[in-house]
Amino acid sequence: MTHDKPVDIHLFAAARAAAGVDLMHCVPGPLGNVLNHLAAHSPALAEVLPRCSYLIDGIAARNSDREMPVPPGGRVDVLPPFAGG
Repeated sequence: MTHDKPVDIHLFAAARAAAGVDLMHCVPGPLGNVLNHLAAHSPALAEVLPRCSYLIDGIAARNSDREMPVPPGGRVDVLPPFAGG
């Protein structure tokens, strides 16, 4: 294990329901690695992730931004589509 601070992953709405938790932790690295970590957590969460968008320390990201860095001690918000308006 590295001495880097872990990434806090905050799950909302359907992602939270699928994972069964609202907060996870992961090692820093590219967004793609973080998403792979989340998908490995549960098959139900893996099904939700393709529909999600993300905030990495407040900066918007999508599934296609897999090379976007997630820094040590960073925060990733997992945001499924929300109903309503």
